[in-house]
Amino acid sequence: MTETGTSTDWRSWQESWDRQQEWYMPDREERFRVMLDMVEAVVGPAPRVLDLACGTGSITDRLLKRFPDATSTGVDLDPALLAIARGTFEGDDRVTFHAADLKDPDWASRLPHTSYDAVLTATALHWFHSEPLAVLYGQLGGLVRDGGVFMNADRTIDPGTPRINAAERAHRHAAMDRAKAAGALDWAEWWAVAAKDPVLAGPTAERFAIYGEHADGDMPSADWHARTLLASGFGEARAVWASPSDSLILAVK
Repeated sequence: MTETGTSTDWRSWQESWDRQQEWYMPDREERFRVMLDMVEAVVGPAPRVLDLACGTGSITDRLLKRFPDATSTGVDLDPALLAIARGTFEGDDRVTFHAADLKDPDWASRLPHTSYDAVLTATALHWFHSEPLAVLYGQLGGLVRDGGVFMNADRTIDPGTPRINAAERAHRHAAMDRAKAAGALDWAEWWAVAAKDPVLAGPTAERFAIYGEHADGDMPSADWHARTLLASGFGEARAVWASPSDSLILAVK
């Protein structure tokens, strides 16, 4: 996805990532809308935001379009997605991106600020198993200012409803199969395209050396997230949006 003979078209890469993610989550934009609604409701329209496990900067993109006076710090370890994020927002002094491993105890020391009005993340922390995720939540309890918010929009599985879970999964995958037949790219296909791009081939090889193939963590229930955030120093926490498979958990410091 390059402009012939010139530079990489980062916006096209950004949009192609969105389309690939929407194949898995057709209600992705609704999650973002509610997330930003709650940012505005709790901390106002000009927040200092930490875009946690930011990927290509999907949250930052929507944040700045809706709140032009906001600022965003993006942090991620994936060199390919960070390349897209940096290319997309090059020259925008409201945004900075930093490479860091969220499983490194000192990852927050790489950030330009010691506190944030809002820490936002989506479709990323399911890579964590419960124990390291609880550790991360404890660290976030020290990064969010008093009165600030943390929000995580991600896959949540309730082990107490196996029949509901199975029915939802079958229905969702049938819709994904139809979209795939109509030409949608899945995760593996998107990365295969990136691996052939002259600019992203190197960063893509690096990201697979870091992560290997995609592997999910525990994907605990929404109740687990709320309880763990309360134990991590937040004053209130609950789901503020849910689909049959996903939840948006909001915690207020």
